Amino acid sequence: METAGMNNFFKVIFYIIIFYYVFKFFAKLLFPIVIKKVVQKAGQKFQQQYDNQNTASQDEIIVDRTKSNKSKTNKNVGEYIDYEEIK
Repeated sequence: METAGMNNFFKVIFYIIIFYYVFKFFAKLLFPIVIKKVVQKAGQKFQQQYDNQNTASQDEIIVDRTKSNKSKTNKNVGEYIDYEEIK
């Protein structure tokens, strides 16, 4: 049975470093492409939702012409008092 020596330890460290730099290299190449595709898909989805809402709003127009009773003021509020500032 072989014991783990310093040679094997350095091999593992070397492979980890190589894997890190290879991953970093491909991430720099592929990450912008992936992000661009995701943004394009999201843009298409938003555009499709906007088009669906736009066509739905053109089909049906509802006008509510009932008077609102909220504009009436309450006359039993009280009396307005004007205060003067004393120096």
